[in-house]
Parts: sequence; C-alpha cells; structure tokens
Amino acid sequence: MTSQSILEELYANPVIMAIKNNKDFNKALERDNKIVFVLYGNLETLPTIVKKLKASGKIVIVHEDLIEGLSSSTYAGSFIKRYTEADGIISTKPANVIYARKLGLFAVLRFFVFDSMSYENMKQTIKDINCDVIEILPGIMPNTIKDIKKRTNIPIVAGGMITSKEEVMAAINSGAIAISSSNYNVWQM
Repeated sequence: MTSQSILEELYANPVIMAIKNNKDFNKALERDNKIVFVLYGNLETLPTIVKKLKASGKIVIVHEDLIEGLSSSTYAGSFIKRYTEADGIISTKPANVIYARKLGLFAVLRFFVFDSMSYENMKQTIKDINCDVIEILPGIMPNTIKDIKKRTNIPIVAGGMITSKEEVMAAINSGAIAISSSNYNVWQM
C-alpha cells in the first residue's frame, strides 16, 4: 500500500488496534478495524503474525523497537521490509523512521511526552523529521495535540491511556487523525 492510501484509511477508520500479545492478535482478527499496530513478537514469529493479519485484510504497521531480536539499528526496517508483508513501521528513533521511508515503508515516529523536557525535544524533532505520521503518547492530552498540530503538517495519532468515547473524540477534535489503543472496548467505537 502507498503512504497516501494508508493515510486515507486512517481518516476513514480512525481507531487503530494496538496488539501486544496473542490474545490481542486473535481479537484483532475478529474485528472489522482495518489498521493494526503490532507491538510484540520476535524475529521468528513476526513474519507469521504479519502474514495472518494481512490475510484477514489488515494494514499492518510493526513497532520495530519492540520486536525481540531486532536491534535499534536502522536495519530493523530492512528486516521488516524483506521478511514480512508489513506496510510500515513505528519507531521512537528518527533515523530509523527516515530510513524506513526510503525503503518505501509507511513510517510512524512515536513520542512519549512525560515532562516539559520531552515535550520540548519533540517540538524540536518535528521541525526536521520526514515521517508519515507522528504518534503522541499518552493520547489523553488535547492541548498538547492542538499545539503540535499548529507546528506541523504531519498527521498526528494519539495513543495510550484512551479508554472512553469522550477521550477518543477529544483527541480527534484536537487535531489527531486517529487514535491507537490496545483496549478492546475502544476498538468497537
């Protein structure tokens, strides 16, 4: 899939299923949601996880930092591109995201905003980064989403700690194009 077609799916289907274990994987296969963030696995299991999700019609984006056996090297994207059918990657490392885009993968740069220093670092990084989407965690910070939206044209995904329809709507109304969640109840919204 192209980056543009994935972005179109995000706009049309703004609830992303984040899966962190086999139970989540099985639940994701049962749902109609289109986009899955894979947050678990290892070098041996990842190709099978991705293949089964793709066979059920999902768009699959792998969090390369969380796959056991992949190092923090930019070559993690090469492994994902060559040995899986994944559509894209997530990473907290800007260099890895830039490299993944060069490989033709959809690239999500994930930021954890937990204090003023991490927030300032994020604001500086987004000035220079070339990625398809920025994911901000936790996603329950509407004012932060609004502020980042003013600073960049890169689409924003809000992730983490979102548990209610009100929180989903607050993130979307603040400028996020989608939310990611491992909460099954949120998947149904």
